[in-house]
Amino acid sequence: MARLIAKFRTLGPVQTNCYFVFREDTKESVIIDPAAEPERIGEVIRQMELQPKAILLTHGHFDHIMAVDAVREQYQIPVYAAEAERETLADESYNMAQMIGVSALSVQADHWLQDGQEIEMLGQPVRCLLTPGHTVGGMCYYFPQAGMLFSGDTLFRESVGRTDFPGGSMSVLIRSIREKLFVLPEAVQVYPGHGLITSIQNEKMFNPFAVE
Repeated sequence: MARLIAKFRTLGPVQTNCYFVFREDTKESVIIDPAAEPERIGEVIRQMELQPKAILLTHGHFDHIMAVDAVREQYQIPVYAAEAERETLADESYNMAQMIGVSALSVQADHWLQDGQEIEMLGQPVRCLLTPGHTVGGMCYYFPQAGMLFSGDTLFRESVGRTDFPGGSMSVLIRSIREKLFVLPEAVQVYPGHGLITSIQNEKMFNPFAVE
């Protein structure tokens, strides 16, 4: 089984993590949340000699999707997102683009995903976990063989995503974390949409929002 490696660049106006997950042997890769600055994304791809195959979106807020269409077009690759996030992705009043003065930010996925659906990426299964609370259609991507979870703005290192935007709910978010994420193996590494990498074990022990 080919080893997967995850690298990231912090991009855009609110320091969003854009992840490059790739096979060590073939350099086939998926891009998770092309946040902004498509030229910098392209630079990473060239420098690391990656072969992009798909884009995965954790949710539809502007700071995670501003470079989606540019990257999709440049590499001719499909975009995956949760079916429940259609409206947030499409409507700038929901994706918060108006906050930064952008009036026409609308993204459509090529493939719409359901909670619990399993897809294959980079020769490995990926479990799609719907985790509403930050947005109505937030989705985390779990690579069980690699022990990686890409949590978007659902779960941060010892924190959680904001819930004061349209579609947000703290009670729903905490339930998502406890029922969908904290049941994963404690050794799983968590790659959040902002901030530092963490682990399920660390969050079960020290996250002040989600610890019972």
